[in-house]
Amino acid sequence: MSLLARLAPHLPYVRRYARALTGDQTTGDHYVRVALEALAAGERTLEANLTPRVALYNVFHTIWLSTGAKLEPRDGGVTGDDASGRLMRIAPRSRQAFLLTALEGFTPSEAAQILGADFSEVEGLISQAQQEIDAELATDVLIIEDEPVIAADIEALVTELGHTVVDIAATRTEAVDAVNRKVPGLVLADIQLADGSSGIDAVKDILARYDVPVIFITAFPERLLTGERPEPTFLITKPFQPETVKAAIGQALFFHPRNAKQAA
Repeated sequence: MSLLARLAPHLPYVRRYARALTGDQTTGDHYVRVALEALAAGERTLEANLTPRVALYNVFHTIWLSTGAKLEPRDGGVTGDDASGRLMRIAPRSRQAFLLTALEGFTPSEAAQILGADFSEVEGLISQAQQEIDAELATDVLIIEDEPVIAADIEALVTELGHTVVDIAATRTEAVDAVNRKVPGLVLADIQLADGSSGIDAVKDILARYDVPVIFITAFPERLLTGERPEPTFLITKPFQPETVKAAIGQALFFHPRNAKQAA
């Protein structure tokens, strides 16, 4: 199999990563192109002990470092409240580790291989990025959960991250009423609620009027992963790990555009 054929499935993703990393499509594409040219010319090779995708990202970073590229904004400052602007405010090394794991789906071990770093260093970089994100994106949270103990656990996690729980709803009606009183910046929703109503329907009601990120936390993921409707970006299965919920909250808030709006 030719080099291009091996790498072709991964090129759209490394371009996405390069764009997010640099904050600019043209700049990102330039570095991807230079990396591919170096591979084609034999100036760089894919590490044989790595998967093709990990090896490609590794070459990208090697090219980046060898050309003395900077990750800081050229104008000395970044404005903007979208994901790109928020990304560029994260320290460069932490930004790389965060994007590789949160956006590209690599494990911390794979990210360490890409960055040529120790596993413990990458974990620390991810934690640092998460702390910066949590501090910047503190928001009001609605919890839709009918089990008091689980709701209390989720509330504790949310509060620990610096967010404010504005309401806990146990039914579809309570959830809609809560949003009508105060629009949250994030919704954490179970599927099966106290009166037999559905958290899915509650979220549909909310999203019909407001553009807010939603994370489903449920013991019934199969009810959402049917392929028959748009599936949620953030879906956590019960019983959940606290760190999984924390990471999902950070990612949901970080990558969601802040354009929440009320329908007329």
